[in-house]
Amino acid sequence: MTKYENQLPTSAGMNFKSLISILRDSMRGNVERRPSGTMPMEICEPAETFSASDNPQVTWFGHSAFLLEIEGHRLLFDPMLGNRPSPVSWVGTKRYSTNLPIQPEDFPTLDAIIISHDHYDHLDYDSIRRLKDKTKRFIVPLGVRRRLIQLGVPSEQITEHNWWDELSFKGLTFACTPARHFSGRGLFDRNSTLWCSWVIAGQHTKVFFSGDSGYGPHFKEIGSKYGPFDLTLMECGQYDERWSNIHMMPEETVQAHLDVGGKLLIPIHWAAFTLAYHAWNEPVERITKAAHALNVKIATPKIGEKVVLHTEHYPTHPWWRPELG
Repeated sequence: MTKYENQLPTSAGMNFKSLISILRDSMRGNVERRPSGTMPMEICEPAETFSASDNPQVTWFGHSAFLLEIEGHRLLFDPMLGNRPSPVSWVGTKRYSTNLPIQPEDFPTLDAIIISHDHYDHLDYDSIRRLKDKTKRFIVPLGVRRRLIQLGVPSEQITEHNWWDELSFKGLTFACTPARHFSGRGLFDRNSTLWCSWVIAGQHTKVFFSGDSGYGPHFKEIGSKYGPFDLTLMECGQYDERWSNIHMMPEETVQAHLDVGGKLLIPIHWAAFTLAYHAWNEPVERITKAAHALNVKIATPKIGEKVVLHTEHYPTHPWWRPELG
C-alpha cells in the first residue's frame, strides 16, 4: 500500500501523556463546546445562471464546505453536508445546526467538486452520493479516486493530483499544493491517500484553500509560486497544542495567510462540529483579534451568507456572540 508523507516530520502528538490529558479535558464542563442557542444562518438559493461579469463570491456552509462562484463557474469544496463526521450515523459529534442553508439535492449544476483529503469531516459519503449527479468533474488528491468510485462516481470524471500538479479546466488553473496533515478513514489505511491545499486561479481572481494543515514553510513556498491571492479560506478550529503539527492555532492561521500573500481572509473549519476541546466560538474570537493586530482584512460570514470579492464590503458582524447574534 502506498504511504504518503509530509514535507517535514509530523507527529499527531498522540502519546500516552497526551491521551491522559485528553481524557481529563473530555470530562471538563466549564467550556461551551457547542452553541447553547440556534445558530444564525442565511438560507440560500444559488441561481441557475451566474454571469461571468459578476464579481466572484463565496458561500460558506460551515466547517470547510464552501461554494466558490468564479468567472462563470461554480466550484464546491469539501462538501461535508452530513449530520456527523463519522463512519456510522449514530456515533460521533453531531452538527450544531439541525438544518442547512441548502440541501444537496437543491444545488444548481456544478462545474466541479474539489476535495482536500479523505477524512470524514471533509469527504462525506452521503453528501457525495446526493451531489454526484450535479457535476461531471471531481478534482482530488492522489488515492481519493477509489473512494469516489465506491460511491458510483465514474472513474473518467475524476482527476487525481500530486503536490505541485497543475490542471487547466474551463479557463481556470488549479494547483494541488502541499499541506501538513494526514489521511485515512479506518484503523489500517493511515496516509494511504494524499492530503493537500488548493490554488484556484482565474483571469482576474486568485483563491487559496488551505485544506487541513499545521503551520509550516509550505505556505511561503505556495505564496512565492502562486501568490498573491485575492482570497484565502484557511482552517481555523479543532486545534490543540497537543496536535498543533496537523492543525494550526488561530494566530498561525493569520501568519499563513500573510505567508501566501492573502488579501482577504475567511476562517473556516469551525462552527459545525466539536472535534477539539476549545469553546466552539474561540477560533473566531482568536483569529479576529490576531487579524486586527496585524491589519489583515478578515470576513466572518454567517453560515450561508455570501462574501463578494473585489468590493470593500464584506461581513464582519460578530454573530457568534449570543448578545450580538
